[in-house]
Formats: sequence, C-alpha cells, structure tokens
Amino acid sequence: MKRKLSNQFLRNFLVIFFLTILDTVLAFILLSFSSGLISGSLAKNRYPASAIIKEDYKQIDASAVVQNGGGVQVVDKEYRVVYSSGLDTIGKDKLTAGEFTTFLTESKSKSYHYDILYHPKGEFWLIVTFPTSIRLDFSMVYNKEAAAGDFMRAGGAIAFVMFIYLLILALSTFIYSRITAASITVPLRKLCDGTRLLREGDYSVRVDLRLKNEFAELQNTFNDMAARIEHEISMREKSEEDRRRLILDISHDLKNPMSSIQGYAELLIKKKDMVEQEREEHLEVILNNCKRANRLLTELFELSQMDSPEFSLKLARTDICEYIRQICGELVPQLEREGFKYEFDIIEESVSVMMDTDRFSRIIQNLANNAVRYNPQGTLVSVSLMVENNQVVIDFGDDGIGIPAHLADNIFKPFVRVDNSRNSKTGGSGLGLSIAKKIAQAHGGDLTLCLNGNKGSTFRITVPTT
Repeated sequence: MKRKLSNQFLRNFLVIFFLTILDTVLAFILLSFSSGLISGSLAKNRYPASAIIKEDYKQIDASAVVQNGGGVQVVDKEYRVVYSSGLDTIGKDKLTAGEFTTFLTESKSKSYHYDILYHPKGEFWLIVTFPTSIRLDFSMVYNKEAAAGDFMRAGGAIAFVMFIYLLILALSTFIYSRITAASITVPLRKLCDGTRLLREGDYSVRVDLRLKNEFAELQNTFNDMAARIEHEISMREKSEEDRRRLILDISHDLKNPMSSIQGYAELLIKKKDMVEQEREEHLEVILNNCKRANRLLTELFELSQMDSPEFSLKLARTDICEYIRQICGELVPQLEREGFKYEFDIIEESVSVMMDTDRFSRIIQNLANNAVRYNPQGTLVSVSLMVENNQVVIDFGDDGIGIPAHLADNIFKPFVRVDNSRNSKTGGSGLGLSIAKKIAQAHGGDLTLCLNGNKGSTFRITVPTT
C-alpha cells in the first residue's frame, strides 16, 4: 500500500512539475504580451528623448515630461549639466568623466527609466528621466553575428542554469511528494497493523497516531471499535464460562439425587425379602430425592423463563406496606419453629406500587429460607420498610454468620452457594437469590447486598412508587 500511494503521489507531483514549467514559460509570454499592450500608454514611451531633442538645447520643451512626473537634463561635452527641468537624479552641476561613465553604466540598475540620446552637432547628451513603476530586468537577445565561441559559452551557461533550476525543482517535487505520501501512508500502515492484530485475536490493540486531522477521527473510531469488540469478546467468554459452570452445577446437583434414586430402586428390586419398615425408608429417600430434583428443575425453568422476552408480570396497584405486613406475619410461624428471633419495622402510611404479588412474595420467602438455612438458632431476622426518593426500600437482614467476602460479588449468580460442598442438607439449589433479583428487576427495582462490615448480612429490595 505504501509503495502504491507513494508512486501515485510522485506521478501527481510530476504532473505538477511539468505544469509549473509550462506555467513559467506561459508567464513570460504573457508578461511580454502585456508589456506590449501597455507600452504605448507609459509616459516613458510617449515622451522619449528623440521626440523632444533640438539642435539648440535651449529650445527643448520639457513641460510635458515634467507634468508627467519626469525630468530633463542636458550634459555638454565637458560633462556639465547645462540644463535641468523637473526630476533630477544626477544631483550635480558638474561631473567628471568617470562619474558620467558610471552614471551611464548604472542607469539600468536604478529605479528610474533613463532615455539618453547624444546630439552630435550640439555635442550634448539629452537625458529624459521617469520613475520606474515595475520593471523586470530579464531579457534574451540573440545576434547571429556573434562569435561562435561566445555563442557556445553563453548557450552553455544558460543551459546549465536551466538544468540546475529543473533539477532543484524536480528534487523538491520528489521530496515533497514523499513527505506528503508519508503523512498518509504512515497512519494507514499503523491502522492496517492494528487491524491485522485485531483480526489475529489481539483485541487489546489500540492505535495512537498523534494527529489532529481526519486520521484522528478514524483512530478514535478504530479504538472505540476495538474496545467494543474486546468488551463483547470478554462478555462472550464470561458468558461461555458461566454457561459451562451452570451445566456443571446442574449436572452435579441432578446427579446426586438421580444416583440416589437409582441406587435405592435397584436395591428394592434385588432385595425381595426386605422388611416393610426398611422398604418404606428406602421409598421415602427416593421420594425426597425426586422432590429435590423436581424442585431444581422447576427453579431452572423459572429462571430461564425470566430471561425470555415473553416473560411478563401481572401487575396490580398494591399497598406495599400492608402487603409486607402480611408477608411478615406468614414468616412468624417458620421463624418461631426454627428458633429464630424477629423484628419488623414497617411504616404506618399507605404506599402504592405496581406489583405482581405472587412473584414478589418469592423474594421475601427466598431470603427467609436462606436466613433459616445458613444461620444458627437464636439469630435475629429483621425486616424494615421506608420510602426514599420515590422508591420503596425494604431491608431484610440478620445478625447471623454473614456472607463470605469472596462471594459478595457473585452471590446473585446461579448456583452460587455459601456451602461449597453443595450438600443438600446444608444448602438449597443456589438459584433462589438469582430468581429473587430478576423478580425485583422486573418490577423496575433491584435486589442488592449491603456491605456494612457488621455481623450478619442485609439484603436491600427497591421498588419504584406510583
């Protein structure tokens, strides 16, 4: 890509190079043409020395020259200025031969136009002077009567100058084309390198062009795209890891009850002389494991159902304060049976929210089940309700063993349990908090774990008021 763009720029600038030469030649032609057009109207051409010279210089009429800003001087054979009218650039009444010679030779380099004419009979020089407006001192004269050697040397000098001029112009064109090409190819190469690394799987690649032109916008677009791809890949990998862990956890949690069911069923088939009491015990184990497996599958179905776009709540306007009082009243027998203490702090006013009461009760019940399952007897369970910033805030807490710090960030993920052994006697399916959080979010609120560093744990439920 770099070679192609550089060559393209070089070709473009070579075209400019030849056009520059053509324009230079055309400029000289046009200047010569325009000079011819205006030459007749210039004062220096309307009042040349030949038009006003007289045999007797005293009869010369210089008024027209003076009126047009010029001047007339007459120098005799002894280099005395015997007549002067208007503009005087000599500045002396008497010149030496050397000074007059210098004046004649340097007249073309001054910012005045001198028309000098010698009158042989009167033996004087007539000098007509006009201020020069603009003058280009470039001219080319060719005389075929010149010596061949002089012609060759002059022609060679002109050819050498033209060669150096063209060489410098060509070199400048080449260098400028490369610099211009590099200003585009270098950023493009960096972007291509970044794209290649992105294609090869390096999603952390970023491009830093250190430019403030359109390439900077392209750089920002590329880096934003790379960041989004990196985020998406990271989320995909995390999702895939969660999926694998979910399958592993499901397999593990289903394997135990199914293995137990299979083992006891085979035992009942093989052992024909089993006493009735022993048979009933085995059948009870089979029933309990069937219930456990069915409960797990039911919760899995409910969790997947909540992730479906078709999932919806049956919302109805509800006084949440009265509703939570009823829920807490239903919890009292369970808490007393398990030997737990309890306290409830529900505000007395009426607060309306849009709620699916059947679904929302799952949140409180799941939190209560976890509190009873993981904490020892004598633990205090507290429920409070308040309104803050147009939101109902329900805190469900306990002063029990709390939640380990390493589980705090992942406690709402499926199959995350405090008991890592996944013993059915010490823990549930690990789906309760995930389901509860999704129910709270479906109501426009959330379920979060409050980390206050105190003993026990506190879960906060928020629901917007209506």
